[in-house]
Amino acid sequence: MDRSLLRAWLEEDPDPETRAALATLMQAADLGSADAEAELVDSFSGRLTFGTAGLRGALGPGPNRMNRMVVRQTAAGLAAFVREQSGRVIVIGFDARHQSDVFARESAAVFAGAGLRVMILPRALPTPVLAHAVLSLGCDAGVMVTASHNPAVDNGYKVYLGDGAQIAAPVDQQISDHITRVAAGPLSAITLGDEWETLGEEVLVRYVARAASLVRQRSLRPARVVYTPMHGVGGTVFNAVLSAAGLPEPIMVVEQSEPDPDFPTVAFPNPEEPGALDLALATAQCCDADLLIAHDPDADRCAVGLRVQDAEGTGPKWRILTGDEVGSLLAWSLTRADVCEPSDVFAQSIVSGTMLRSIAQTAGLGHVQTLTGFKWISRVPNLRFGYEEALGYCVDPGYVRDKDGITAGLLVIAMAGRLLDEGRTLADVLDDLEVEHGIHATTQISRRFATTAHIGALIDGLRTDPPTVMAGIKVQGVDDLACGVDGLPPTEGLRFVLDGGGRIIVRPSGTEPKIKCYLQVVERVAGGLDGLAAARASARQRLDLIAADVEVRLSRPVG
Repeated sequence: MDRSLLRAWLEEDPDPETRAALATLMQAADLGSADAEAELVDSFSGRLTFGTAGLRGALGPGPNRMNRMVVRQTAAGLAAFVREQSGRVIVIGFDARHQSDVFARESAAVFAGAGLRVMILPRALPTPVLAHAVLSLGCDAGVMVTASHNPAVDNGYKVYLGDGAQIAAPVDQQISDHITRVAAGPLSAITLGDEWETLGEEVLVRYVARAASLVRQRSLRPARVVYTPMHGVGGTVFNAVLSAAGLPEPIMVVEQSEPDPDFPTVAFPNPEEPGALDLALATAQCCDADLLIAHDPDADRCAVGLRVQDAEGTGPKWRILTGDEVGSLLAWSLTRADVCEPSDVFAQSIVSGTMLRSIAQTAGLGHVQTLTGFKWISRVPNLRFGYEEALGYCVDPGYVRDKDGITAGLLVIAMAGRLLDEGRTLADVLDDLEVEHGIHATTQISRRFATTAHIGALIDGLRTDPPTVMAGIKVQGVDDLACGVDGLPPTEGLRFVLDGGGRIIVRPSGTEPKIKCYLQVVERVAGGLDGLAAARASARQRLDLIAADVEVRLSRPVG
């Protein structure tokens, strides 16, 4: 590793902690540590890419890490873009991760030095509160310092425009170009200011009041709920929203109730990850709860678990719903709440299950598929509800144009309580939806590779020599997402359409060296509820066979 690059960083870095960390790494590398040398190479070879909603990466020294120097350069590039668009006002939020508050203040100093009016949320708060603040305060841009559900070693920088939505192409590239120009010059060229406004609690009060207003009918027998914020910042806000909506306080998973940037009880603070909900499930079992709600650390995603009766009648079991199942339940609830207009649209990402289309059409509403990510979903005209299978739901797009785990969790709890009044459960509604719209069985397969080059070669191989049969099922057609399909912008990936309503989408991850495969089979149900078990078994068998075929293909050598 070229030591002149490291010495140049040491001379400019404003943070004594990262300077000390870099000096320690350099000393270890000079003494022969291969691990230290590898860390230096990774930290200084290239720069964190400013793309999907902003930045995300590991904390540490170097341009390929999250640190005060990178944040200062990023903020200066964003400020230049905002001023170029004649913007004047920006609001900053932050969560409880390591350095989040520091990066927020660093950004505020840069924005103030650029002549912008700067506001900072009063304390560590969920991402949806920042997204709401961008709109409610009439800002030209917003920044949320968070790495969402990434591991504890990471942090990030999510950027919103004045319309309240995350940045998307071509704006992301325009901001990136500004950052590149700033980073090419000395850090001392960035002017810092000290005049910004720390907001009071009123911005949170407005968010809580608006969220609570979404519950229009209270249940006579509220659901008994176990809740975990997963060491994040959702706890106090979620409790405040439930209280304002007239719903009981949930039973907290005590070990995960307070913000902790080290996430000590989970290896990966993502409700989708195996084992992440073990403590919540244990608490729910002990408390004889009806429902489990889990947020990721910045509370923009929401996981839901249901207590269900075991098929053998041996007692209650717990079922963790997929994002597609929660999306279908929320859509069903909205169609029956007298809140939809004929011009309203339900939207979902292209990799999500397709039951939403049938629900929307049955209700006489529009339906749109978008590319993956809420930067696309939130911009759908006349959006009333949007979701993606990765536990993200937008139920109030006029006030939060992003996924919001707090309002989604609120509506699920309210829905469960109303159903209990009728002697029914969320599982009963899922049964009814499958009988009416068919079983849309979905699963996801992901495979991590050493390099992104391997991923590109694998997708290119599938593109030039696509399979004609998958698990004994004929492939009806192949859609190259890179050419644009269904009126969507081009994106890397392929969609294989199978006989009988099945589908496989293969795409690279936008943030990791992974390839992701999204599988779906559709099975119609004959004989009403009596035919549900047989139809589910058939759908699961087909899905498992397709998944096994995909696993084999991902394991084959490339080239």
